[in-house]
Amino acid sequence: MKILAIHNFHRSGSASGDDQVFKSETKLLEENGIEVIRYSVSNDDFDNANVIKKVLMTLGMIWSFKNYNNIKNIIKKERPDIVHVHTFFPLLSPSILYAAKHKNCKVVATLHDTRFICPCATSLCNNEICNKCGDSKYFRMCKYKCFKNSFFQSFFTAIVFKFHHFRKSFYKQIDKYICLNDNQISLLKKIGYEENKIVKKYNFVNEANIDSNNIKIDYELPSKFVVFYGRIGEEKGIRVLQKIWDKLDNIPLVVMGSGPLEKEFSEWANGKEQVYYLGYVNHSVCLKIVEKSKFVVFPSIWYEGCSMVEIETQSVGKGLIATDLGFSQEAIENRI
Repeated sequence: MKILAIHNFHRSGSASGDDQVFKSETKLLEENGIEVIRYSVSNDDFDNANVIKKVLMTLGMIWSFKNYNNIKNIIKKERPDIVHVHTFFPLLSPSILYAAKHKNCKVVATLHDTRFICPCATSLCNNEICNKCGDSKYFRMCKYKCFKNSFFQSFFTAIVFKFHHFRKSFYKQIDKYICLNDNQISLLKKIGYEENKIVKKYNFVNEANIDSNNIKIDYELPSKFVVFYGRIGEEKGIRVLQKIWDKLDNIPLVVMGSGPLEKEFSEWANGKEQVYYLGYVNHSVCLKIVEKSKFVVFPSIWYEGCSMVEIETQSVGKGLIATDLGFSQEAIENRI
């Protein structure tokens, strides 16, 4: 069997879960005798482009002729049995779905988030759970500046998804949806996705085989501590974490990760004697630190798909305290 795996990587250093899953899944397939052709772009491409190219790439978010033609040519040459799309937004665009179907390929899409319900992929509005855009009235995003707190970016994102909702791109061009938890399945069914086209598959980790004894920790840490690691962003519950540790002055907290709130969080952490903010940490070292912790806190305020943080934490035998949302409802047994 031959699979064409397609993915839009996040920015370098983001350590995003779907980037990690794309790498680990394609590697696993190859280790089991499946031929994998990888096609990917990165948001770094946009960051490093000049003004003219950025304008063209922005317009290409509606329909990328470049990626459409590239996918068609790859399929013509390689003749894959399946096209597996992980993340298409923003740079690949849904045009890649049409390219695959134009060449009569079966298309499978992994839903790493709730983007088919919420164009922002977070299902958040003013930091509260919101799935209103499941009705396809996307222009309400402009009122609340849902996408990156920007009217213009929200307006443009609404145009992208309105256009593809009108064309039924996500209904007609995909043969099978891989959901990561029961909540995703429920949300899709509520807005009319066909149940017989939906399957559930959890993510996985293989780090359990790593010899952690050979990994050195170069950070000065307390003998006992709690860990938070992941994206330093609003949706991950960073502000919730701050509020909790504003009230706790006797429990050391080690935080690892980077993201849009990194500067603000770093300044806050510098004023807290019991908070150790390490910034971005190499993945293997990060897991070694998790191993040494008492437990991991995961105060996410959005629907996690199948959180690699939660899976990795449990793979090294550590407990979790998390919010009761999305995948966490399936991953954690409540023992309060």
